[in-house]
Amino acid sequence: MLTHHDSAPTAQTRTSGSEAIVIGAGLGGLAAAMRLGAKGYRVTVIDRLDMPGGRGSSVTQGGHRFDLGPTIVTVPHLFRELWAACGRDFDADVDLRALENFYEIHWQDGSVFTARQSTDAMRAEVARLSPSDLPGYERFLKDSERRYWFGFENLGRRPMHKFADLVKALPGFVAMRADRSVYGHAASRVKDERLRFALSFHPLFIGGDPFHVTSMYILVSHLEKEFGVHYAMGGVAAIALAMAGVIASQGGQLRLNVEADEVLLENGRATGVRLADGQVLYADLVVSNADAGHTYDHLMRNHPRKRWTPPRLKRTRWSMGLFVWYFGTRGTALKWPKVGHHTIVVGPRYRDHIADIFVKGRLADDMSLYVHRPSVTDKGCAPVGGDTFYALSPVPHLGFDNGVDWAEQAEPYRAKVQKVLEDRLLPGLGDHLTEQLVYTPNTFESRYLSPYGTGFSIEPRILQSAWFRPHNVSEEAKGLYLVGAGTHPGAGLPGVISSAEVLGKLVPDAPRRAPLRMAAE
Repeated sequence: MLTHHDSAPTAQTRTSGSEAIVIGAGLGGLAAAMRLGAKGYRVTVIDRLDMPGGRGSSVTQGGHRFDLGPTIVTVPHLFRELWAACGRDFDADVDLRALENFYEIHWQDGSVFTARQSTDAMRAEVARLSPSDLPGYERFLKDSERRYWFGFENLGRRPMHKFADLVKALPGFVAMRADRSVYGHAASRVKDERLRFALSFHPLFIGGDPFHVTSMYILVSHLEKEFGVHYAMGGVAAIALAMAGVIASQGGQLRLNVEADEVLLENGRATGVRLADGQVLYADLVVSNADAGHTYDHLMRNHPRKRWTPPRLKRTRWSMGLFVWYFGTRGTALKWPKVGHHTIVVGPRYRDHIADIFVKGRLADDMSLYVHRPSVTDKGCAPVGGDTFYALSPVPHLGFDNGVDWAEQAEPYRAKVQKVLEDRLLPGLGDHLTEQLVYTPNTFESRYLSPYGTGFSIEPRILQSAWFRPHNVSEEAKGLYLVGAGTHPGAGLPGVISSAEVLGKLVPDAPRRAPLRMAAE
């Protein structure tokens, strides 16, 4: 049975040996359930939303399917390996399309940079903007590849919960100047400020400040070059639905419209989950795909914590918030022919604007926008002749005392976004608008239970990465594990899928299933 909608508490089965509960049906939680199912566990996934996917879910409104969160797949072999571990073929379940043009970057001076997979095409783009920076760009690509093998394939796909793991990794961090920021590394290789932006903005896709996040994250440039940028027909939500299908085929269960309220412990070991309606689900292990901050601050609130205490969580640096305007248009399928699937509209400031967002917590009047137009690839996401878009603007999270009331600011800020789009990318947009939907940091806080309404959980600074991040195997309770953006290796689709791979290396195969016994509670 794929879904079950709960309305009232019932007597619950107490299990023995091979029962697992996954809190949260985000991509990390679904991947964790698949891994556990492949290891012989009977898995129940619970989620408070009405569809799987978490931030990767979608909303359909007036014939427009709005992909709410992630839009691209950069490391498809992670999904193929996940499916293979379950005895399935990813490509039989998901229609993944490689994009020729990854994204275009538009600056205010009218210059444009088009990212592609072809190395020769990328060299031509760099040479067109700044010929003297071509040798530095070549060095940057080599730097990126080295960090990919060390930071992603090595550290990112194995457990990092032991201090010895950190000690072993330190020489590599030193050799690759992990103390330098992503922007700092880009600036050491190229001089043109436009190229510095093009080579350093990627941490924003995982909630990081390019001027402070460790330069290990330049590995994203290698991910794009080596594996390409892909789009799943039907959006990332289609991947989530396919994952739910695999879980069902394994005998697992996905229970929607169900909210976890507390992780239950006995003698320091996780034994199950109490739901918001009072119902108790027993399990032999619990995996939390809820935000790491929510897991330790709320789900573990009635239990002592040694490391992730409330004071420590308050000292943690969190990723930025997001303002996302989802909108549909009519009569535009042939309009704006040069606007592709992904576009980045760069504002007048870079360093100072990033400081406003991450350091000062100031909601600035200017903005840079990420614009998603999936209807150029996937005609099914919009009515005939129309388009589906979203425009995303990074903004401060709710933890700053900045006087921003999104209930009042949402519409004025949306109007500013529209003006930027009409001036820079989509002239005449207002004449074609149909459906609209706005998500602010308040939405992220209420819909996803994200601390401070952040878009990507804990910021991936160097002292909040790898061993310093909340561990995949909890140090607070035996039998409790974490996956998703707030744990190792971090946010983004490759990160959350890899967190489930790490989980699979930490959890032993399920014992032979024992007969069930009942307990009323």
